[in-house]
Amino acid sequence: QVQLVESGGGLVQAGGSLRLSCAASGSISSIASMGWYRQAPGKERELVAAIPNEGIAHYVDSVRGRFTISRDKIKNTLYLQMDSLKPGDTAVYYCAANPPYYCSGYGCPTHYWGQGTQVTVSS
Repeated sequence: QVQLVESGGGLVQAGGSLRLSCAASGSISSIASMGWYRQAPGKERELVAAIPNEGIAHYVDSVRGRFTISRDKIKNTLYLQMDSLKPGDTAVYYCAANPPYYCSGYGCPTHYWGQGTQVTVSS
């Protein structure tokens, strides 16, 4: 089992910045990749960014150049630096271990999710 706890959400004006953190604990060795997802009211959960244990991070087009995903493997912590925030970025942000983006279905590592943290960007 892997436990994920997010922090760092809040209210910020458009153009501002926030940094989300996700502390992982438990069976860390079972984590092959991590990622951030978000869900806005009335919309489906969507991938924001993902990063494998070894390799290059992936970003959705809407955040590329504004958001940066990173991992501190010593602290077992995932980060999402969000700059130039827009009202459209308002959502609950979820941390994921072994996110579906890399593998989904039979034979894939177990997906784990945090409880979510609210990010609200005012205009």
